[in-house]
Amino acid sequence: MTDLPAASTNGFKSGSRLEKVLRAGHFAVTGELGPPQNADPEIIRKKARLLLGACDAANITDNQTAIVRMSSIGAGILALQEGLEPVIQMTCRDRNRLAMQSDILGAYALGLRNLLCLTGDHQSFGNHPTAKNVHDLDSVQLIQMVAGLRDKHAFQCGDAIKGIEPRFFIGAAANPFGDPFEWRPIRLGKKVKAGADFVQTQLIYNVERFAQFMERVRKLGLHKQVYILAGVGPLKSPGMAKYMRDEVPGLDVPNHFVDRMTAAGEGIDKEDKKARNEAFRREGIKIAIELVQQMRQIEGVAGVHIMAIEWEEAVRPIVEGAGLFPRPEVTAARMAEPAAQG
Repeated sequence: MTDLPAASTNGFKSGSRLEKVLRAGHFAVTGELGPPQNADPEIIRKKARLLLGACDAANITDNQTAIVRMSSIGAGILALQEGLEPVIQMTCRDRNRLAMQSDILGAYALGLRNLLCLTGDHQSFGNHPTAKNVHDLDSVQLIQMVAGLRDKHAFQCGDAIKGIEPRFFIGAAANPFGDPFEWRPIRLGKKVKAGADFVQTQLIYNVERFAQFMERVRKLGLHKQVYILAGVGPLKSPGMAKYMRDEVPGLDVPNHFVDRMTAAGEGIDKEDKKARNEAFRREGIKIAIELVQQMRQIEGVAGVHIMAIEWEEAVRPIVEGAGLFPRPEVTAARMAEPAAQG
């Protein structure tokens, strides 16, 4: 343990906007920004401007789907320059503990304050399937290491940090619908014990089943220890709805959403693809708004994480339609426990 003073955060763990929004008891909104498969900074800047003001922070994915993209930290700095607070993602797939801690120090020095700890998609799904994964740590161990850097002022090996420690608001992911279903809250509990401050879930379409998950979470008291942000994603087309229902492991998409998306295109000439796509997207946004409104009624849900992948334009109308716009000002946020959201 170092005797040097901690970085000044005015009583907060990190001082990030996302932390302040949640600790002030507001219903939080986070978005998602996917870096490009090139080095063009204008792509990040354009996406950041679309999300700015519509969400409290935006996830910057880390080689999402195991495909090479601009680094999460680099893209996060570009987003920050546009005024959008980033949540940088870090996967266990691509780095060992030395590289992770090095990047964490650099990210904090550059002004980043939120970090989401993930295992990462297997490289066989991406464009370098023969690449060697690392997995020196798993996601629970990564959370524990980041919390140790912040709270114990020490590296993972136990050496003291002789100077300013990186103080991140630490995030984790959760899939409420993974098998076995009854063990998912226990898995979440491990991440909370490791030091997670907030959790973003997988996309939720089966709200009834998610409510059952949250009931188990409340029985364990986890909703009082961590901020839970429910994942919401707008559907773009009937094809997308069917694919997510039938092909994506860990998702539970009820048939009635496929039916609604299909019905949205009825009465429109099949040759008029533009009109049909617009109708599909309007219905997708409508469904997302309804899902957000339902999430707000579930005890223990502290916010939503809107994943409009490569459709950042959809985030603002969803937030506005759900009555969550404008986003709150939190320069002097009061302190509140995770269960105090409203």
